[in-house]
Amino acid sequence: MAKLPVQREGDEIGTDTAQPAIQPPTSRREFLRSATLFTATVAGLGGGLELLTRRPSGAGAAGSSAAPLGRVKRPLGPYDTSEAVTPYAQATTYNNFYEFGLDKSDPAQNAGSLRTRPWTVRIDGEVRKPQTVDIDTLQSWFPLENRVYRMRCVEGWSMVMPWMGFALAALIRRVEPTGKANYVSFTSLHDPAQMPGQRSEVLQWPYTEGLRLDEALHPLTFMALGLDGRALPNQNGAPLRLVVPWKYGFKGIKSIVQITLTSERPATTWALAAPSEYGFYANVNPAVDHPRWSQATERRIGEFSRRQTLPFNGYAEQVAHLYKGLDLRRNF
Repeated sequence: MAKLPVQREGDEIGTDTAQPAIQPPTSRREFLRSATLFTATVAGLGGGLELLTRRPSGAGAAGSSAAPLGRVKRPLGPYDTSEAVTPYAQATTYNNFYEFGLDKSDPAQNAGSLRTRPWTVRIDGEVRKPQTVDIDTLQSWFPLENRVYRMRCVEGWSMVMPWMGFALAALIRRVEPTGKANYVSFTSLHDPAQMPGQRSEVLQWPYTEGLRLDEALHPLTFMALGLDGRALPNQNGAPLRLVVPWKYGFKGIKSIVQITLTSERPATTWALAAPSEYGFYANVNPAVDHPRWSQATERRIGEFSRRQTLPFNGYAEQVAHLYKGLDLRRNF
């Protein structure tokens, strides 16, 4: 099983640190502000990032660095992309994680308050073996894999991310779904003391997301514990996040504490906030514009020109069959 190494204070992170200011014409951030939902100023908090194993306090805070510790050298897997990987320095400092603030730089600056040990995940609902499991025990259940996936944000920017983790299907099968299980619901940590953005009413907390069961069981659907061969940084969703590469990034719920299999479709945070803009499916679809901007093109972080957005973010061959007969304009 691949192990997630520990980031250490003072190690070099890399030299490409320029952060492009990329927003759609009217971003979700501006939507939330104009709707007067954001009522609290998010203060930057000190403290270190705790990753999958404990490390010295202060390590990984904004402005510090970490050495690349060796991405596994292997042939590309059947679901990997050969596109250039987004530099680690950009992938970890240009994030949406509203629990730590609305600006792209806020998570890296503020997520040091998040404590990822101890951490447990509850798996329940329509399963025969419900259980609450410690994150380190959960990690030990599965051989960890490296996956290089495209990531497309609903705001019109994109990255290529080298995740480390395991297929969600392996976890679901371990807890043995009942015949009533049709959907999988995910819930993030709700703790305003650790997540200062939750002290505001910017969204309904805790953050929730969901998938159909067949989507959750698809081999592309991934539970990430690491990024670029290192423990997952707090700002990227430590210690456990969902990765569904053919859907817009807001489906990738972070800092998961509960996974529930249900018979009914679960409510999801962005669909509750703006149901006409953020549907349950959130499949990347260049033919269906967001009400406030086009989805036909995207800006890859680190590039200056825009590129064409691909249906299902380039994974149509693998996943389009899941939606046969479904109107993807109505079910956006």
